[in-house]
Amino acid sequence: MGLVGDLKEDVVGLVRDPTDEQKAILVAIVAIAIADRYFLWIDFPFVVRTTAAVGVGFIALFVVSYLLTGRLVPPDEDDEEEYDDEFHP
Repeated sequence: MGLVGDLKEDVVGLVRDPTDEQKAILVAIVAIAIADRYFLWIDFPFVVRTTAAVGVGFIALFVVSYLLTGRLVPPDEDDEEEYDDEFHP
């Protein structure tokens, strides 16, 4: 299909039935935009403002990922082995 066809399918999939990862990334992008505008009103320098906004985006990404999936890191599809924690039996 090519690059354009793949991008079209990805955008249609995002709009019609987004995955949990796509939802988390979208929330992080919105959080970055909101934080950047907020820090602009405080009159922070550009580098500080964008660095802080990206930090807010990462925090939002991890929080939303945890709320959607119940874990911070998604499980590997190939990893069927259960983790055995010796401190929490």
